[in-house]
Amino acid sequence: MMKAAAGIDIGSTTAKCVILRDGELLGKSLNPVGVNIVRDAEEALRLALVDARLDRSEVAFVTGTGYGRFKIAFGQLTVTEISCHARGAHFLFPRTRLVIDIGGQDTKAIRVNERGEVADFAMNDKCAAGTGRFLDVCAGALGYDVAEIGPLSLEARHPVKVTSTCTVFAESEVTSHVSRGKDPKDILAGLHASIANRSLSLLQRVGIEPEVTFTGGVSRNEGMVRALSGRLHMPINVSPLSQYMGAIGAALAGADRLRGGTAS
Repeated sequence: MMKAAAGIDIGSTTAKCVILRDGELLGKSLNPVGVNIVRDAEEALRLALVDARLDRSEVAFVTGTGYGRFKIAFGQLTVTEISCHARGAHFLFPRTRLVIDIGGQDTKAIRVNERGEVADFAMNDKCAAGTGRFLDVCAGALGYDVAEIGPLSLEARHPVKVTSTCTVFAESEVTSHVSRGKDPKDILAGLHASIANRSLSLLQRVGIEPEVTFTGGVSRNEGMVRALSGRLHMPINVSPLSQYMGAIGAALAGADRLRGGTAS
């Protein structure tokens, strides 16, 4: 039996690890990222091994991706998160031709060919508007945990328009809407619509075509899924593993090396 390959994705807020063998997901983990990225990467692998019920010796190859990939000293390979999200999306949804990845600090639009390779990509600027951080800040301004706001946004009756693209100014705009007596659900719907509009602009830069797959931590937000699907006028692929897409792509790259192929 072929030995397992692990992919570790160190993002701006979380570390994700996936362990694959023969195309089967054996275990996964997710833990917060702090100041010690090396330790966070080690913990991600340890937790995934526990989930997979494997010993460390059974993992023959470790691939790192994400912002902190170069801190994974025990890994044998590093691959960009753009390539990994493309590969992971194609693995779960083989007809994927466009990936929208919304993480803690940035948004990426990735056009994918029929082999799961990157054909083109675009990223937002350095501002955190339209990202997980944007939602965290605005949720806090309304007194909600970020996990609550997606379902609440779907209950809106009269969504308000949020025009600010800067996270700081958007927080002020949210506070202003609250002071004028606007329903928080309507404000949340406006925030989700604002992010969807920014994401649509990014997707248009690389070319929109079905199928579209949503990856990254914000893909867990059902309000964001609905808002994006509405702007695109088409359904979008979302998986319970969407937050792990980069780690999946990294593990697949490692599996290629184990088979003697070339990891992209």
